[in-house]
Amino acid sequence: MSNVFRELLQKVGSGTHTSENLTRTEAATATKMMLLGEATPAQIGAFLIAHRIRRPTGEELAGMLDAYDELGPKLQSIASGRPVIVLGIPYDGRIRTAPISPITALLLASVGQPVVMHGGDRLPTKYGLPLVEIWQGLGVDWTTLPLERTQQIFEQTGVGFVYPPKHFPLTTTLWEYRDQLGKRPPLATMELIWCPYAGDAHIIAGFVHPPTEGMFQVALGLRKVTKYTLVKGLEGSCDLPRDRTAIISLSSASPQQLERLHLVPREFGFTTKNVPLSTTQELLVDMQTVLGGKSGELMQTALWNGGFYLWRSGICLDMPEALAKAEELFTSGAVAAKLQELMQLV
Repeated sequence: MSNVFRELLQKVGSGTHTSENLTRTEAATATKMMLLGEATPAQIGAFLIAHRIRRPTGEELAGMLDAYDELGPKLQSIASGRPVIVLGIPYDGRIRTAPISPITALLLASVGQPVVMHGGDRLPTKYGLPLVEIWQGLGVDWTTLPLERTQQIFEQTGVGFVYPPKHFPLTTTLWEYRDQLGKRPPLATMELIWCPYAGDAHIIAGFVHPPTEGMFQVALGLRKVTKYTLVKGLEGSCDLPRDRTAIISLSSASPQQLERLHLVPREFGFTTKNVPLSTTQELLVDMQTVLGGKSGELMQTALWNGGFYLWRSGICLDMPEALAKAEELFTSGAVAAKLQELMQLV
């Protein structure tokens, strides 16, 4: 048993009136001790559920990120005229709505905006459709590549994928705890703003609950991250909804303030409904339809998201121009060509 970890556990697990927040350094220490197995299984399980009940602070999230930076992988900096987008999407996947982020990544890369994604297999608590399965269905299997090969593909195509089961195996044991506890611990929140890229990055993270936005702002501010976008997206992802106003927060010149953006789909000609997720195979068929430049409900989702991210990346000056550009990229075959390039290399 680790007495150091025991003291940290006592701080977070002492109840409503006597528990204390961890400092950034303490949170980093606790995270490293769990990843390295220096704490006992009983201590780790108790810590994760106690921290879940109490909820993390932004400072604690910053400390967890410090530990991931120290022990985890990073794609190295590439030559790029704009910051590399790092998409933070829940690792436990999707179960209700059709995801579009791999298509968004291909679209952005087709015009020179590099994108890094990260995530694992079907994982607790939702065991939903993960990103790697979508990519595999599209003909790109990231799961077998060593990080060095992923780096080469990233440099050539502008698309990279960090796969923790292979690139960061220290996290594997913690997923077993998540399954047994049946709840997402604060580590799942931290992963959304993890940046496994060593260069200039634009972090884009999804969230569900409003308090998470404030925690992200504090954590990113402490880590001197100045370029980020927070999206109240579908199932906590970065995918903009169509059935409601998209609530988006943009980093500003002042670390203490966020610029709030509300985008109403119908004001841009989109129907106000999300595409449901049925089977993986049906999703992949619909995605191939989008890549073929053909109209349909998923194409509407692809245009809505692609247009926003083209504008947010600075590639287009406003949303109308960005939506037109997104449609052009699909119908011209540019997005499909980017996928073909990836397939050949992987």
